[in-house]
Amino acid sequence: MPLPRVEAANALPLLTFTSQFLPTSLPSLQFEHAQTLASYHITLESSSTLTSTDFTACFGLIATTSASAYSGSSIGWSPAKKRKEMRLPDLRYLIVKSGASTAADKVEAFLSFMITYEDGHEVVYCYEIHLSGDLQGCGLGRHLMGIMEELGRKVGVEKAMLTVFLENEGALRFYERLGYVEDEYSPRPRKLRNGVVKKPDYIILSKQLER
Repeated sequence: MPLPRVEAANALPLLTFTSQFLPTSLPSLQFEHAQTLASYHITLESSSTLTSTDFTACFGLIATTSASAYSGSSIGWSPAKKRKEMRLPDLRYLIVKSGASTAADKVEAFLSFMITYEDGHEVVYCYEIHLSGDLQGCGLGRHLMGIMEELGRKVGVEKAMLTVFLENEGALRFYERLGYVEDEYSPRPRKLRNGVVKKPDYIILSKQLER
């Protein structure tokens, strides 16, 4: 009996997964900054093939751009827990580096995602998307999200999902422009025993993917 869609995709070695769902010849794996004309290349890695140097660079981007938001939330900020999450077996990374495709280049941005189940639905879940300062607002974020969504379509999952802090209004607007809406399973405000209504500090967004 063949494996279910999610398990089958996650069982594929990285090279096979890449050849099936993200051929290296795709133009979308190149990106040019509209203002500076600097060129960037995008590669797909798994949590096990990501080098220690690139892993450290990705963690540094998270810490720089989001540690304070995590610290002020109900989720909290734990470097050890975040590093452990980044090594989840089924997590994959879109790694952005400048110039020609060489392993030594510095990681300028990345998006991590997982083909998984969420409340019984087959989804591609965006775990993290982080860009260095000079790459913010140039269209790269939209570009990376587009690649992830196309991967989801090719795998055949139902929707793309992500979690975002409510205080991050810029990110909320960004995802709304991409067609994301509050998911039916996003946490709702709850009333405590003393009558106080406690609102969640994050929201789960989703976008249907046409197969």
